[in-house]
Amino acid sequence: MTQFTIASFNVKNLIGADKEYYEFQTYTPEEFAWKEDWMADQLMTMDADIVAFQEIFEEDALRAVIRETDARAETLNSAVIPGDSKPYRRKVIFRKLKVEPYSDAALAFAPNAADTGEPGKRRPGVAILSRHGFEGTPEIIQDLAQPLDIPFQPLRGLDGDKDAGFYRIHRLSRPVLKARIRVGDTVITVFNCHLKSKLGEHIKPEGAEFAPEEDLTQYDPVGRALGSLRAALRRMAEAWVLRSEIVKELNAGHPVMVLGDFNDGEHAVSSEIVTGETPFKNYGWMLRHDAQDRRDRYSEEEHEKITEDVERVRLHSAEKLFVRKSLRDTVYTSAFGGNYESIDQIFMSRHFHPDNPHRLGDMTYFSVFNDHITDGSHPEAPYNKLASDHGQIMAHITLR
Repeated sequence: MTQFTIASFNVKNLIGADKEYYEFQTYTPEEFAWKEDWMADQLMTMDADIVAFQEIFEEDALRAVIRETDARAETLNSAVIPGDSKPYRRKVIFRKLKVEPYSDAALAFAPNAADTGEPGKRRPGVAILSRHGFEGTPEIIQDLAQPLDIPFQPLRGLDGDKDAGFYRIHRLSRPVLKARIRVGDTVITVFNCHLKSKLGEHIKPEGAEFAPEEDLTQYDPVGRALGSLRAALRRMAEAWVLRSEIVKELNAGHPVMVLGDFNDGEHAVSSEIVTGETPFKNYGWMLRHDAQDRRDRYSEEEHEKITEDVERVRLHSAEKLFVRKSLRDTVYTSAFGGNYESIDQIFMSRHFHPDNPHRLGDMTYFSVFNDHITDGSHPEAPYNKLASDHGQIMAHITLR
């Protein structure tokens, strides 16, 4: 049996000291040292074999964190791991305290195509750290070869040739990083994503200093609602782009894991676009698509085929599989305004589902690192700024 761990880690704005990433937002050297210290401790505590990072502005800053993690791991190991001269029983007792350094690990960084380096207007990317290396070169998905047009059909009662409009995107707000990773004899396709946030998109008129909806002294509830609509449309369109790439891998027979910050809960429409449909309990109850009368239903054979077609390309939440088998009734990775929810997820293809008799592996445990999360409705201390505003999640997998 081969065991490995895979984790998602939204680091919250990782960039070097004295560099303005968003307007008027920088880290002093002392603040960066604090953030590096916290991240290194978090990485060492997780000790994950594969880590998907979000909100990485610069690869150098992430490599500095990894070097600090390795230094601490070596110090810890030399202090707690008995040498060859120690009795066998002591080596057995303490061997689980060992932390594997990342000195031989591979790092893939996907910078944001919209990041020009201009101070105050930086845009974050994503990265994957893998102790198992990569099969081939990881792929960055952000700029679309062809614009994605999402047409709308006319509603009933309107003329069929009336233009119902469409939504178009040319680029994802943040890159999706796709990597193939060999663990033992199994090659897994891993996607790391950070979908568009719920922060509203407000359009600045030509020649204006800011969008009118951003002026909270002239509060515009309808305009701000339209900004939220734009953000939701973008997030769902990005989810569809990700979904199309996932299905390509599943159709090729590859096991898939999708990690990251989805900026939505598991049952939000955007998340369900990524994971795919849940099959209907019995398609024999459903009126056929080409029904000629009320008795035209799908046959038992068609029911089984439809169910298999849906299940084959469906993804499953590692969190929910863990909750199902444990006594824990809730997991959260984010808190704001009294709302605790999971917006960071690990989704897995049925190659890892416990009900699949032909599965390649089992998830034996699911770890959540969220002790640093505080509710954003309370006054925030400097700690909240420098630590992440996301909890980290990790799946423990045993391949069969």
